[in-house]
Amino acid sequence: MEKLDEFDRKILEKLQKNGRITVTDLAKEVGLSKTPCQIRMKKLEEAGYVLGYRAVVDHAKIGAGHIAFVQVKLNDTRSRSLEAFNAAARAISEIEECHMIASGFDYLLKVRTKDIGSYRKVLGEKLSEMPHVAQTSTFVCMEPVKDRPL
Repeated sequence: MEKLDEFDRKILEKLQKNGRITVTDLAKEVGLSKTPCQIRMKKLEEAGYVLGYRAVVDHAKIGAGHIAFVQVKLNDTRSRSLEAFNAAARAISEIEECHMIASGFDYLLKVRTKDIGSYRKVLGEKLSEMPHVAQTSTFVCMEPVKDRPL
C-alpha cells in the first residue's frame, strides 16, 4: 500500500475497537459500501497494518491478575546476547510484553502471574535464569488504570 487515506485510518480505528465487527457494519461506520470496504480491509491485512484479531481476556478470572513490571540489566549487550535474551523471553509464558529500552537498564518486562508468590517463583526460577541477566528490579502493579489499547 502506498499511503493510508482517511478511510483506511477509520477502518483501522474501528477494527481496533471491535475486531468482530461485520464488514457491513464497518462499511456503514466508515462511509463506504461493503465491497470497497472489504477490499480495503484485505489490503490492510496483506500490507501488515492488521497483524491479527484476538479476544481481550479478564486475566484475573483465568488466574493471571497479578502484574509486575521488571527492569532487566544485562551483563552483555552484544547482538548474540540480545538475541539469546529475546529468545528466552519469548519462551516464558508469564512474560506478556518485553521491550528493549534505551535507559540505565536494557529491558522492561510486563509479567503476569496468579499472585505475588507465583511471581516470586517465576522471578527466581525463570527470569533470573535468562541468558546474560545481571540484575532485575521489580515494580508491582497495585491497580491497572488503563490496560487496553486506545
